[in-house]
Amino acid sequence: MAPKENIVDPTTINCAEACVNGCVLGDRCPNKEYAAQASQFIQETSLDQMLEIAEEAIRKKRMQPPQWVIPEFPDS
Repeated sequence: MAPKENIVDPTTINCAEACVNGCVLGDRCPNKEYAAQASQFIQETSLDQMLEIAEEAIRKKRMQPPQWVIPEFPDS
């Protein structure tokens, strides 16, 4: 008996949950383009540059005014 292939529909998969330990779709991955871009960024960007980018993002986030979240309670 031949092993059954694990067939997953690329349009319905939740990559954040299913691909925690690596991509389960392989060549059918809808995010393959982004993975290539991320790999290129990692190869071409020094760690110091990445840290500067992160520090700038944190600085911008801290400069924003606070955003209040008002919870909605169900009617009793």
